[in-house]
Amino acid sequence: MSNTTRLFGSRDGAAAIEFAIIAPLFLLCLLTLIAYGIYLSAAHSIQQIAADAARTAIAGLSQSERERLATDYIQRTTMDQAFIKPSQMTVTVKDDTSNASQFTVRIKYDAGDLPIFNMFTFAMPSEQIERFATIRMGGI
Repeated sequence: MSNTTRLFGSRDGAAAIEFAIIAPLFLLCLLTLIAYGIYLSAAHSIQQIAADAARTAIAGLSQSERERLATDYIQRTTMDQAFIKPSQMTVTVKDDTSNASQFTVRIKYDAGDLPIFNMFTFAMPSEQIERFATIRMGGI
């Protein structure tokens, strides 16, 4: 058997070469999946915080009091969140101009510190997460 036949006919080490080619792509996809999961978890948490802040703010009698109640609630609530920093949130509470019995709590969050923005992979979401919750005063 000649050296050429032995070189091209041998399958020894094929799995190692295949692993060396595929492993970096697999790890890149896996880490991207984790980073997107963290981003989506933060976006969902912001939505929940906005909804809960709106429920808390309904006790306020004026727009400024509702804003203070919502801000206080958010400062207390986000202390135990792993990827959310209260200092990067902007909270606004405004009465609805078209309906006097409704108000909206809007949260803008700068998500630029999340791990997804340190990766150079797929399409990136916006660094600003903006969520809101509208609540009716006085029941139905």
